[in-house]
Amino acid sequence: DELLQPKRRQRPGRKGRAVSAEYLDSIRRAGGKVAHTTRWINGATVEMDETLAEAVRHWSFVKSVELTRPLDDPTLQPSRKARWLSTIPALSDEETLHPSEQQLGVYNLLPLHESGYTGQGIVVSVIDAGFPAIDTAESYSLLRNESRLLGMYDYAHYTRAINDPVANHGTSCLSALTAQTADYHPSAPGASYYLMRTEEWDTEYPKEADNWIAAVECCDSLGVDIVSTSLGYCMFDDPSLNISYESLDGKTHRSSRAALIAARKGMLVCVAAGNFGNDENWPYIDTPGDADSILTVGAIDVDSVRANFSSIGPVADGRIKPEVVAVGKHTCVVNTVDGKVRFANGTSFACPLIAGLAASLWSALPEASAMEIRERIIRSAHQYDNPDNLIGYGIPNAQIALEMDIPSANPSIETDHRSPSSAAKIIHSGNLYVLRDGGVYDLFGRRMY
Repeated sequence: DELLQPKRRQRPGRKGRAVSAEYLDSIRRAGGKVAHTTRWINGATVEMDETLAEAVRHWSFVKSVELTRPLDDPTLQPSRKARWLSTIPALSDEETLHPSEQQLGVYNLLPLHESGYTGQGIVVSVIDAGFPAIDTAESYSLLRNESRLLGMYDYAHYTRAINDPVANHGTSCLSALTAQTADYHPSAPGASYYLMRTEEWDTEYPKEADNWIAAVECCDSLGVDIVSTSLGYCMFDDPSLNISYESLDGKTHRSSRAALIAARKGMLVCVAAGNFGNDENWPYIDTPGDADSILTVGAIDVDSVRANFSSIGPVADGRIKPEVVAVGKHTCVVNTVDGKVRFANGTSFACPLIAGLAASLWSALPEASAMEIRERIIRSAHQYDNPDNLIGYGIPNAQIALEMDIPSANPSIETDHRSPSSAAKIIHSGNLYVLRDGGVYDLFGRRMY
């Protein structure tokens, strides 16, 4: 029983401060409806008309007002979501060696599972679009019966229920982590889970990124260890809101800044790279995948060949992206309707496989920090010494990641307390270092030169 209980890790102190209740009350009295707030970015997502927005823009305590979604846009854009979720055909009856084990074998995770390290004691949050059938599907019965489904949160704030069968992307991603059937082997069956919806399935606007920030802040308060999110923000229903490549630097967009803050506070954030690799105008990853100190995950097939739809790097400041890859082409998932094992395409499904690797590895190394787990995964990848911007450092090897000799890292990236004059981040060969007191240090505090 003790193995099933998640272990709360100590967090660094809260970053930022809560938005003043007096400020929020002022907005409410003026007719605005507050959806949620962000401590880390010190802001609020508010439903209000243009007249009120213009008035609020001039209030003394307001720095800026930004449109994140129009109130009166009924346009449905399912084609946007189709870039994330593809058709899922059933497996053929001729399958012999089960593909769910094949895809874990690509990065050598099965030996960890056979040794009993399946994510027990690790808390994972899946942040996505919706989670139908979680309360009824037989494939999640162990998750429910062992009380490892810790809670569900909805930050989308719109009419569809969180278990609406239309928005089943979250359940499909979750299946790669923890669905269990007689013929399906997930990547972290022993972990505990929070499920959070931030995606507003019918439209694509920056408000969803702010929903995501609110969810990640909640993860911090709940003691989540790993965030797995197969979402991204770059192109919107209103093209004037699209991001630019120049802003893909990990610090311009709020969601990217929030992902870095989460990493600094001791969480390992895993983000799908995106499915834009074939787009001549935008083949790049999107936000928050451009953030530093996270794992952005690209897609390969079970033959270790890159999926041509997998989004690429580098980001605008030259960092390697994605960091690693997993099976995202013909990925085995469990269908939410009939419980059968099916194939899916998309980096959406590679991401939870890496998150599951991280959870299983962390259960074997319970005293490690998020940054050490991340470092082990990256260093174990097959082209660590020669990374590129197609598949990053390559395919991790779980057994190598477990056995490698690496000093314990600090619980978080210790940069918040340093002034710009005493420390600065530098990028060299795609790796992040800290320049301090005349020396160059890696993120574990080891002097490099």
